[in-house]
Amino acid sequence: MAQIKKGDQVVVIAGKDKGLTGRVLEVLKDSDGVIVEGVGVVTKHTKAGQTQRGATSGGIERVEAPIHISNVQYYDADAKRAKRLGSRTEQVERDGRSKNVRVRVTRGHGDAEKDI
Repeated sequence: MAQIKKGDQVVVIAGKDKGLTGRVLEVLKDSDGVIVEGVGVVTKHTKAGQTQRGATSGGIERVEAPIHISNVQYYDADAKRAKRLGSRTEQVERDGRSKNVRVRVTRGHGDAEKDI
């Protein structure tokens, strides 16, 4: 199961865009990919045609391409570096009932775990 979720700040750790950071726009579960804002930008040629408003659009567009989820890592803004993600189960009481909830935490070399 992927730990990266929509809206997370990530850093690319492999590939042509290595070292770039951006926010996750979408997680593609079927292909194990993520679309990151400003990373993996490709050009897409679109044919001019009628839109719903009646204006024609077409030409060359710049679109973010998906990156495999193994090539990105969670970026911790407080530590200003990439960190691994893990999970921990906590027992929470609500309305007199106890429930086990999984909480995402960052794991780092020599650092204490931090809830996200």
